[in-house]
Amino acid sequence: MDAVDVMTHDVITVGEDASIIEVARLLAEQRISAVPVVDRDRRVIGMVSEGDLLHRAETGTERRRAWWLDMLAATNQLAREYVKSHSQTVKDVMTRDVISVTDTTPVGDIAVLLETKGIKRVPVLCEGKLAGIVSRANLVQALAMTVTEGPAGAANDDRVVREKLLAELKSQRWAEVAPANVTVRDGVVHLWNSYASEDERRAFLAAAHNIPGVRRVEDHMRKVP
Repeated sequence: MDAVDVMTHDVITVGEDASIIEVARLLAEQRISAVPVVDRDRRVIGMVSEGDLLHRAETGTERRRAWWLDMLAATNQLAREYVKSHSQTVKDVMTRDVISVTDTTPVGDIAVLLETKGIKRVPVLCEGKLAGIVSRANLVQALAMTVTEGPAGAANDDRVVREKLLAELKSQRWAEVAPANVTVRDGVVHLWNSYASEDERRAFLAAAHNIPGVRRVEDHMRKVP
């Protein structure tokens, strides 16, 4: 299983000239903790996370030290911290050294990367451009895809059901779903994807119910804000 199989395809992004207030509102409204910063060619040039907005002058949370620590700190360090807490544009606060993976990176390697680097997500690149994002939550969903050993032929039957359902959804213009968001176990389909309207939600359920061999459909889907 590779990054392309588990990543979130519809990635919310911002440009480097976006304002700090715009990004803060975006994170709050979309209930996400970070957004990639891209140029006009969708090349990732940075990342803005909640941590980058933690110490801000507007909220009185800029970094403070004892006066003697300030005396010891290098002036360029103090200047960088001032910019981070007072600048009004993304390009001045974003993290520029972004760790990324490609769409063919195995999920095992991504898990190790997230753990060793202490990060929560990585952008996924295809030919150098942003194609998606893999978060820890995506990897948890990937874990749910694994089928434990059951009755003879059960795993194969579940695999066939899943493949048929994914093929059906892929043929529909309204259906945008990552393979990792469809899991099948013992004939029970679990849908983990997002949907934009109630009509889309019902359509996903109908598609799953119509696949031969499906015993039940569990709806874990979330509506896009």
